[in-house]
Amino acid sequence: MKVGEVARLVGISVRTLHHYDDIGLVVPSDRTPKGYRSYSAADVERLHRVLTYRELGFALDDIATLLDDPTVDAMAHLQRQRDLLDERIDRLHRMAAAVDKMMEAKKMGIQLTPDEQREVFGDDWLGDEYAGEAEERWGDTEAWKQSQERTARFTKEDWKRIKAESDALDADFAQALTAGVSAESEEAAALAERHRASIERHYDCGYELHVCLGEMYIADERFTKHYDDRAPGLARYIRDAIVANAARNS
Repeated sequence: MKVGEVARLVGISVRTLHHYDDIGLVVPSDRTPKGYRSYSAADVERLHRVLTYRELGFALDDIATLLDDPTVDAMAHLQRQRDLLDERIDRLHRMAAAVDKMMEAKKMGIQLTPDEQREVFGDDWLGDEYAGEAEERWGDTEAWKQSQERTARFTKEDWKRIKAESDALDADFAQALTAGVSAESEEAAALAERHRASIERHYDCGYELHVCLGEMYIADERFTKHYDDRAPGLARYIRDAIVANAARNS
């Protein structure tokens, strides 16, 4: 094969092949009558081995030693390089996970850095877990569009205030549940209205939609766990209060 054919076959430049020839790393076995390089199948096989070592990060001098010195322990070199690759893969996985979280935050309109998100929402924040799922289910709805527009204007301080108010509302619901307050009472209705108002920061939430959200709290075990970790049975209590309040206002 001529140098151009080999270059196209393996995906490198002719200049690189010339360099490998000049330094004795991959020397073509023959020359044409006009003096052009001519590569045999064995030459191409050696070139593939060189490129494999290059992909693993070996220097050209080290590759030459690995290929030509029978006393060199090639397996030991490869094992060391494999260990380095494992470290690189782990680092890339962590970077990919961080990028995924930022993408999810952008989808939700949250203009915060990862550190700011952890600061505001804590390690158990549910938003990033549901961002992609929420867009898939509701991305073509008016509520989703409203949420994107409204939350895009939120600052870090806005999110801190929203988080604090949400935590306080959860605590008040939990206290009402523990105190035996009926989900159909005026007190529970007031809590349900506070909950609906918190949703309306993001999008318009009428009573029918509010009931749908309440039903999701007991249908989706992730939401159920989020609330029941604060007080056993809290998810169902909030759902019942939402349903009762919607009936009261229908």
